[in-house]
Order: sequence, then C-alpha cells, then structure tokens
Amino acid sequence: MVRGLAGILACVPIALSAAQPGLPKAMELDADGAAMRAAKMPMVVLYSQADCSYCDQARTYLVPMAKDPANAQRALFRQIDMDSDAALVDFAGKPSTHRRLARQLGAKFTPTVAVLDADGRVLGEPIIGMRLADFYGQYVENAIDDARAALAARP
Repeated sequence: MVRGLAGILACVPIALSAAQPGLPKAMELDADGAAMRAAKMPMVVLYSQADCSYCDQARTYLVPMAKDPANAQRALFRQIDMDSDAALVDFAGKPSTHRRLARQLGAKFTPTVAVLDADGRVLGEPIIGMRLADFYGQYVENAIDDARAALAARP
C-alpha cells in the first residue's frame, strides 16, 4: 500500500508540469535563425519572468498560437526568461543566458512580446504589457503579419 501511494505521489510533479502550458524556451537561437532565414519567417518572443501573472495571461494567447499547425510556417514561438541564468546560444552562435540576452535585446518589462528576424533584430513595435485582453491575440496576429510582410520585402 505504501509503495503504491509513493508511486502515485512520485507522478504528481510530472502531471503538474505537463498540465502547465508553456512556450518553447529559447535555447539555440542560431539554429532557429537559420531555419527562419530559410523559411523567411519571424520569431515571436515572449519576455517573461517567474511569478508574473500578466505573463501567464499572455501565454494563454501565445501557447495555442504556437501549437496551431496553421502557424507552423508563419512564425516560431520562443520564451526568454528575463530573470533566469539558464544557458542558451544567441543568434550569433555565442553562449549567453536568458537574462543577458533579454538585456542585450532591450527587454525591460514583462510581459513583452517582440517579433524578431533571423538575426535577432526587432521587426515592428513590441507589445508591452497586457493591453486590452479582448484584442491581445489580434495584436500578436497583426505583429506577425507585419513582420512577414517586412521580411518578404527584403531582397
């Protein structure tokens, strides 16, 4: 009986982490950039931090967008944690951390959604904070469309 209960309790953290939706964390942005360049698509980045309820709210829009097969060729979705020292490779192929890259890319507030090109340059105005929640998804869609148009206009 005790072993059975211990087995069930051991699975609880796994079930809880699976139940919490999230965006793919930025890890190898140089590889992402190469794929983006080939497909002429932008990256949607959520700058987030722990215990940010507005970041959680933003994810309720962004996670379904990221998982929608219709968006697979429109944009990559990534999350950069501004308060994390987790390692990543930046767009230039250099080792960095989430915190350092967020600072280099000019992110100051959470949640911020920025749409980037394959070199990590911002395409258009970032979406800072949780603007009118009823229109948030449309703001992101418009930002993706504008970024795709800007990329298509490049030689």
